[in-house]
Amino acid sequence: MRVLIVDDHRLMSDAISNLLAAHDIEVLGVASDGLEAIRRAQELHPDVILMDIRMPRCDGLSATRQ
Repeated sequence: MRVLIVDDHRLMSDAISNLLAAHDIEVLGVASDGLEAIRRAQELHPDVILMDIRMPRCDGLSATRQ
């Protein structure tokens, strides 16, 4: 499974990345807001996106709709 993590709190995204990596799940990348998540998803084509709902510039719900 290939995962993109989206969270504006670096500590949280690092913790999730480490947890997934410990279980042999490939973390393709990390994004810090919804706009970056959209760009990263288009270029990386992850199987799953773990996305925070409340983020600056573009929240997780708006990014998911796009």
